[in-house]
Parts: sequence; structure tokens; C-alpha cells
Amino acid sequence: MLKRIGAKTCISSNVDEIEQAEKIILPGVGHFDFGMRNLKQSGLIEVLNKKVLKDKVPLLGICLGAQLLGNRSEEGVEKGLGWINMDVVKFDSVKMPENYKIPHMSWNEIEIKKSSKLLEGLNNKSRFYFVHSYHMKCNDENDVLTNTNYGYEFTSAVEKDNIFGVQFHPEKSHKFGMKLLDNFVKI
Repeated sequence: MLKRIGAKTCISSNVDEIEQAEKIILPGVGHFDFGMRNLKQSGLIEVLNKKVLKDKVPLLGICLGAQLLGNRSEEGVEKGLGWINMDVVKFDSVKMPENYKIPHMSWNEIEIKKSSKLLEGLNNKSRFYFVHSYHMKCNDENDVLTNTNYGYEFTSAVEKDNIFGVQFHPEKSHKFGMKLLDNFVKI
């Protein structure tokens, strides 16, 4: 999707290449603890902290990558990166209608909660593709960028300074995902 919008890309877990990055996308699919352990074992946490927190390089976390931006997850015991004051919680089936299945695996609309360069040209009818059993729960409402309803309202995107996270998959979300990624590249 990034190549399609004309962005120069490099997929890497090499510290030296990440040190040169002008933007960073932290993808992820799978288990929270596995994702954090991989970041630790690969030696990337130090360079990510420097690039994101000190150098203020824009970072976009996608799906598990967005969840790793928070403090912790009910899915495991590892601490998250702690860049956004949020926790990751499992969908509460008690709050959901009977016919709703977990994982949330479908197209769904976002509800924009604040203005953001990441969302320019998108609106509350913009649809994205979701695949997840856990979701972000912000402890500071100022960090909530979008909400989505799946049985109940949950945080589907976050933003704090140069740090962005989306629970959905923009790379699988056709024109809306392409627009969001194009916006990120231009930040």
C-alpha cells in the first residue's frame, strides 16, 4: 500500500536503518507478550525510544503495534512501551449482543473524536478493516483519536504528539486506508 501511494519504504529490524528513518510504522499481529519480547530481544526498544520520544519522529502503530504503545495488556504480563497512557483489554462479551463474535473481524466505521493530520480527508463514514480480540482503553481521553462501535464503543485510534496508533488495518482498508497512510507519510 505504501508503494502504491509512492512512499519510499524500507522493512527493517536493523538498528542503523531505523536510526536513519524519517517515519516509523510499527506493525503487529498476534500476542502482546510475544510482540514486546521480540522488540526487547531484537534490541529495538532503545532506538525506538530515542527516535520517537527524543527526536520526535512520527510513528504509526498498527493493530498489535498500536497496542504495544500502551502500558500493559490483559493478554499477557509484559509491560508495553508506555508512550501512551492506556491499557489493552479483552472485548467484554457481557456488554455485547449475543450475535456479536470475538474476535471482531469485519469492516467498521470510525467516529472521529478530534482533529488530526492523520485523518485529513476522512470522516465518520470512513470504513476500516478490523481483526482483533483486544482493544485499547485510554486513561487520558485527550489521547483518543477515534472510537468504533462493536457491541459497545471502544478506542480504535490514538494520537499523542508524534505518536499514532490504529487498531484497524489501513493496509487492508482500500481507499480509506490508502488515504490514512498517505496522510501519515505527509506528516
